[in-house]
Amino acid sequence: MNQQVNNPLHGITLEQMVTRLVEHYGWAALGEHIDVRCFNYDPSIKSSLKFLRRTAWARQQVEALYLTISGE
Repeated sequence: MNQQVNNPLHGITLEQMVTRLVEHYGWAALGEHIDVRCFNYDPSIKSSLKFLRRTAWARQQVEALYLTISGE
């Protein structure tokens, strides 16, 4: 069995991460932290998820930023 004991992101969806980051920073500040078009121009959760699911480097930045605000 492959357990995720040491993975602080286990059980947290990408949608939950983006939603929490937007609540914490707002779209403008989030776009400053992670400079991607889906955060800076006509942002939405749906467009962000579509981009992040296809773009590993951006998803990694979102995960790292999420961990900084979640205290992990």
